[in-house]
Amino acid sequence: MCRIGQPESVIMSRNSRSDQNRIGRKAMIVYHTSSTVIKEPDIYHGRKNADFGQGFYLSPDLDFSKRWASADSYINEYEFDTEGLDVVRFQRTAEWFEYIFSNRRAVDTIEADVVIGPIANDTIFDTFGIISSGFLSAGEATKLLMIGPEYTQIAIKSEKAVSQLKWLRADEAKVDDAIRQARKADEEEYQRLFAEGMKEIEEQ
Repeated sequence: MCRIGQPESVIMSRNSRSDQNRIGRKAMIVYHTSSTVIKEPDIYHGRKNADFGQGFYLSPDLDFSKRWASADSYINEYEFDTEGLDVVRFQRTAEWFEYIFSNRRAVDTIEADVVIGPIANDTIFDTFGIISSGFLSAGEATKLLMIGPEYTQIAIKSEKAVSQLKWLRADEAKVDDAIRQARKADEEEYQRLFAEGMKEIEEQ
């Protein structure tokens, strides 16, 4: 085990995953948007084919949580302490894509308490079917997944991790015109860049 950067950051090589960061203690404030107040999260409620497999998903980004909230929803706020947890961190890399691609076939290849990494934009902007269809090569699909803004998601995947997640409050999401316009601008820019990326692939 080799420690790098901040004292709590470590990299461990396990099952040939040498460049996935496994981090130690780090308390953070995180958010989950839902139609209900969730004081006791259920890690088995979500889809098995989500980006990082089945789990309870959060984001450290309040602006993102507000921007993508629907009307009549709540933004649940939690304090999350990762001390003693097995945490895997991804960046936008080929390994990140491979893990997502595997999970979309409901095959989770990682055993960890927590997985942190970028959200695949095709789940936000509704191009999921194109990238995960198998029509594109891994390299082409990875390139398309790099398009657009990068938002972080945190998947809680064990009861041990849930026990270290403390519910603080829940506020009603206020979806006003400014949020709608920002969301629309994000989506239009993504769709433009995605179309350009598809065109480049088709012309190769």
